[in-house]
Amino acid sequence: MLLRRLDWWIGLLFAIGSAGFALGAFPYVAARADPTAVGITFFVGSIFFTCAAGLQLAQAVMGGGWLDRLATAVQFAGTLFFNWTTLAGLNDALDTEEQVHRVWAPDAVGSICFLVASYVAIVALCGRPWCRRRGDTPWRIAMLNMVGSVFFGISAITSFILPETGEVLNADATNATTFLGAACFLAGGVLLMPRLGRARALPAVG
Repeated sequence: MLLRRLDWWIGLLFAIGSAGFALGAFPYVAARADPTAVGITFFVGSIFFTCAAGLQLAQAVMGGGWLDRLATAVQFAGTLFFNWTTLAGLNDALDTEEQVHRVWAPDAVGSICFLVASYVAIVALCGRPWCRRRGDTPWRIAMLNMVGSVFFGISAITSFILPETGEVLNADATNATTFLGAACFLAGGVLLMPRLGRARALPAVG
């Protein structure tokens, strides 16, 4: 019962964290809000991600297989990189080289961790490299997380900081793909929450 109850809290925390990233990256907000406020929104969202991922790792350790533990451990590491990069991004005193190493690089590594965790979770759920389960909620959650991770990966690429100008490669694409990725994670978190009292969903969320 404890493992099932954790699903609800994990889903809620991921949903809140995802909502923070979606809000910060929403084109209207990103273009008009104070950059520091947007940065704080991202950082707070990343903290909720880490709390959710930590609970999901504990859940996997208590009752999951080794693939579940691997997926959630890699995902948890990814959230820590997001904690670091969103916090470092609040420092306006960083020069371009420092932004690349302290902001962009951890973000890229975190995005890779999410991609790896999402795919390992699919393998853990399917028992093979790929499967399709129509009407199956855990499968839907896993797919949403995979698509969200792909969007976050694209965001990491488009947010590369150009050494010549100190500007990101494509700010509009970065905001758009971050928003879409966060929307996928938000949907996955919401789908996970009603599972209290039903069969436990193992795919990593986020």
